[in-house]
Parts: sequence; structure tokens; C-alpha cells
Amino acid sequence: MSSFWTKLPRPFFALAPMEDVTDAAFRRLIAKYSKYGGRDIGVGSKGSLPAEAFRAGGPDVMFTEFTSADGLVFANEAGQKRLRAKLAFSETERPIVVQLFTAAPERMEKAARMMRELGFDGIDINMGCPDRAVEKSGCGAALIKNPKLARELIRAAQSAGLPVSVKTRTGYTEDELDTWLLELLAEQPAAITVHARTRKEMSDVPARWDTVARAVLIRDAAKSETLIVGNGDVSNLSDARAKAAVAGCDGVMLGRAIYGNPWLFNGIRRGHPESEYTDISVYRPTPHEKLSALLEHLKLFEELLGEVVNYASMKKHFKAYVSGWHDAKELRMRLMGTETAKEAQAIIADAIMQV
Repeated sequence: MSSFWTKLPRPFFALAPMEDVTDAAFRRLIAKYSKYGGRDIGVGSKGSLPAEAFRAGGPDVMFTEFTSADGLVFANEAGQKRLRAKLAFSETERPIVVQLFTAAPERMEKAARMMRELGFDGIDINMGCPDRAVEKSGCGAALIKNPKLARELIRAAQSAGLPVSVKTRTGYTEDELDTWLLELLAEQPAAITVHARTRKEMSDVPARWDTVARAVLIRDAAKSETLIVGNGDVSNLSDARAKAAVAGCDGVMLGRAIYGNPWLFNGIRRGHPESEYTDISVYRPTPHEKLSALLEHLKLFEELLGEVVNYASMKKHFKAYVSGWHDAKELRMRLMGTETAKEAQAIIADAIMQV
């Protein structure tokens, strides 16, 4: 199926779907801050890299948090308002893929059609989440044990007319990529993201990127056009580029590295030989800049999600933003004690004047 996926550069870099992290507010912030932050490098100044050498504009593709297709189909008015607020996106976030989960093909089909009407560029099916409640309903990583249903879900989502991708793991209790991946490839999804661990391993062991390389070989042997995306323990764009080169995958998905770092997708623009330009993919913001970004993040949270999402979900970001300088821990403890976004904004606005 021809889609935006076929137009992405190689390798491409994707923002991972993360529950209560890559919500509407954070994605909007990432889209804004994922641009060159020039102070450390001196773009365009004497002796620096030329401005045209740098890539800007954020991830090559963004994913939403995972969303229940059952909820989208059955939620009452209040529930629909909450779900749609969390799924809201701006044009700056395109291409954007909505990640869904369900164990019912008919609900997947209905939800996929709803997502097409909302304007999403693609649909991703979560087949890797290890959460026990999700698995109990037959979703997430539980689908690795039910390839027949997994294939039915892909077909149901594809019926909506959007490109469909899958995010999964190398196996359930042990590596079963050789059989599991072939089941998925048989339905010709646009892309498959392989989190390089089994469900049993969770994130307790280092990601095994040799399994991503093996996924590429399996795909090639099957003469499939499905793109293979690697995921797991990627720290920055330089690391992503290196892992892609070794594994031979089409793209890399970055997840936890985005915490407190909306600058994560900064870096040198592709098309410039690395022998000519240094690959600068980690912008090092000052404390003032980190606090300013957090302040804006809080304002976006209040504007876009304040009425439908508990403020406590924002607190998981504080440690990542507020660290690395004198008195950062004290400031972080004060922020953890706040009860509203406005209270936190006042504290941060005062702290910005002090750093």
C-alpha cells in the first residue's frame, strides 16, 4: 500500500507511543522544540557548520499514546471527550499515526474508520504492551500467542483505507521471531516495529538489536515490502543512526530518551556525508532553557488536557527536566508537592529568574 511510509528517508526516526507521555501536549511541544537550538554549535557563524547542514522539524513520524478501540466505540459523551482530547494533534505533528488496541476485529474496524475521519495518517496496532490488564483482555503482547486474531485485527484496520503498522516484541516467553514475524508479514502491513526484547524480558535486559537485524533478513527472505523499524535502548539520534546501520533496518523508534528532552530529534540533516559533517544529534540545553520548556509543557497540558487528564500525570516529567544543576533537586521536590499546573508554573517562572 503506497503511503507516507514509502516517502520517508532511510533511515527514518520515529517518536514512540508512550502512555501518559506522548500525549497531545508533549507532542505539540516536541514539534516546536525539535529544531536546531544553535547556541552550542554556532550555525552560520565563522568556523561553524553551515545552517543548511542541520535537520529540523522533529521526528520523521509521530505516534500517539495507545488508545482503546473499545473505548472509542463504546465511550459515553464524557469518555469520548477525554479520548479525543488526548488524540488531538496539530499539522506540525504530521505524519502522525494513532496507536490502537483491542481484541475485537469489528471494534478495530469501527475505530479505524473513526481515526480516518479525524485525519490521522496511519494506524498502528499495539501487539507488545506487557501490562497485565491489557493482556487480560487479549490485547497487547497477548496477541503474540494468538497470531490468527492478530492477523484478523490487521485486516480489520486495513479496511478503513489507512496504512496499518504493528508494534510488537520478539516473542512472548522466548524468541519466536522466525514464526511470529512471518504471520504478521503475511498481512502486508506498511511497517512493523520490533521492540528487541520478549514480553517476559520486559525492559529488564538490554535490547537485543541482533534480533532487529534478523527481522530484516526474515522480511527480505519473504520478499515483503513491509518496513522494519527497530526499537529499544536508543539514547539519541547518533545512537539511532549507528544501530540502523548495523541492523540494516529502515527506521528507528526512540522512546524513553524523549523524557525532558524535546530537543531529542535535533541533528544534522540527512543528505550530507558524515565524512564532511559532524553528526550532532544531541542538543545540550541550559537550565534556563530546560525550565522554559517545562513551563511551556505545563501551559500546553493545561490548555489541551487540563479538563480531562489528572495533573499528576505531568509529574513523571519533572525529574527529567529538572536535573543537572545546583539546587535542581530542591526545586524538583517543590514541584512534586504541587497540586495544580498553575501552582507549578508559578514556581518554575520564579526559578527561571534564578538560574
